[in-house]
Amino acid sequence: MKQGNHFDVAIIGSGIAGSSLAAILAEHGQQVLMLEAKSHPKFSIGESMILETSEVMRSLATLYGVPELACFSSENYLPLIGTSHGVKRHFSYLHHTAGAPYDPQNALQAVIPKAPHGHELHLYRQDVDAFLTTAAVRYGATVLQNTPVEAVSVGEAGVTLETHAETYTADYVVDAGGFKSLLAEQFGLRDFGLQAHSRALFTHMVDVPEYPHKGEMPFAMSEGTLHHVFEGGWLWVIPFNNHVKATNPLCSVGLMLDPRVHPATELSPEDEFRDFIARFPSVYKQFEGAKAVRPWTRTGRLQYSSKRVVGDRFALLGHAAGFIDPLYSKGLYTTLMSVSVLADLLLDAHKDGDYSEARFSPLEVTTQAFIRANDRLVANSYKSFANPKLWSVYRVLWLLGAYTEFVKLSSVRALAGDRRRYYEGVRELRLVGGGFADFRVLADEIDGWLEGVDPKDDAAVSAVVADVRARLLATEWLPQAFAEVLRGKTYLPKRKLRPGLLSRDGGFLGRGDYREHFFAGVTPGALIKTFVQERLTYSVPAVRSRGLNRGR
Repeated sequence: MKQGNHFDVAIIGSGIAGSSLAAILAEHGQQVLMLEAKSHPKFSIGESMILETSEVMRSLATLYGVPELACFSSENYLPLIGTSHGVKRHFSYLHHTAGAPYDPQNALQAVIPKAPHGHELHLYRQDVDAFLTTAAVRYGATVLQNTPVEAVSVGEAGVTLETHAETYTADYVVDAGGFKSLLAEQFGLRDFGLQAHSRALFTHMVDVPEYPHKGEMPFAMSEGTLHHVFEGGWLWVIPFNNHVKATNPLCSVGLMLDPRVHPATELSPEDEFRDFIARFPSVYKQFEGAKAVRPWTRTGRLQYSSKRVVGDRFALLGHAAGFIDPLYSKGLYTTLMSVSVLADLLLDAHKDGDYSEARFSPLEVTTQAFIRANDRLVANSYKSFANPKLWSVYRVLWLLGAYTEFVKLSSVRALAGDRRRYYEGVRELRLVGGGFADFRVLADEIDGWLEGVDPKDDAAVSAVVADVRARLLATEWLPQAFAEVLRGKTYLPKRKLRPGLLSRDGGFLGRGDYREHFFAGVTPGALIKTFVQERLTYSVPAVRSRGLNRGR
């Protein structure tokens, strides 16, 4: 209850994490204070959506009655959110070798299904964060911009927050303030003992042309998120001007480098970027006429986590808890799953006033597990980039982990019916694999093989590649499209429907333990009904008709 400057929950930071949580809590009757050191609109990255993130957005909107939280889950919401965002029809990875011509066979285009929800988005983050902050205000949260928090005191009776002008108190504080988290610093929580190593150079540019891929692909490279990968790093290309209704000419560009392979230079960030990509002629040509519209940012090593993310009366959320690398765009998924878990815990804690560390242990488990899984996935992906043969098989483990995670998220939302059953259903999720025990066994085995091989030892690499390929192809629940990638195909199909997909014995539903884990009790008929309902619910006409809430 708010009394003067006292609130139920205080949130530091108004990015996607803070503003989403604030909107949920305010809609459910809590008095929320959100403090933002800067003001909107403000530059941010984390711009490429994935199926898992979009599904969590839909779940949050449904579970908590905040439809704005689903607005960035697909292109079908563009009529409500504006046309500054790009459309994402695929993830594409093009492997390059320094000094050698690009080989189109070293490509993968992971096509995103259009049905039932529509394609994904490239988020123009300054507009996203401002939109969600405005939504939090409409639901009743108190939002103070240009109000940095100078000190936080956490005690048995509550929390005190000091700003330059006022002192505020709360029953609980959530630090969503990113790497420079006040609470992480205050309690000495930072942990840098991670496997992945990367630094970044990034900006927004104009006049970035289409990459001229010379091979069969369902979509042009500009219609999705393009990743140029190479030994020791990768480069992202995320256009916001890639559809007919686009009004934003910008393209997000970033270069990620392992500093152990590619140490920082004395050049300016832009000169370092151009000097580096000159090693790859076709990449250099793509950026030959491109121009940065804002100063380049260059970072040191990006990886960090936290020794713990919850304590009595506080939690770290999103990038305040940790960050790995934007390679597979898992950061927003981790953030929003943590928002989901924390919202549920805070609403329950408010009923009995129990804000102890133990009460919030599910957030600790989920956040730490997601960060660690992403760390291993990214570290081994960077290692595989050193040899295109290794990358050709390891990428299928990434595909399989993402696919099974999305399937589980979707089935839980469809089957849960209420908040309790939903959180029981997602409790075992660990970023990849959908909580399926057989996937964990498979991933541990393949990751172990990769971690034990020298990518420069071609004979050893060939042996590991053969083992990984055989192990994956022997996996009964490996989708046929992924098996085709293992056999040399460079893209996933644009149309996902095929004969036998809804077979009662196998097909999309699978069989045995797989079917029980992901689709317990679901029949092909029920699956078709759900698919049709989803397509109708999230169609453009339905989205337009529902519109948005305008406050409580």
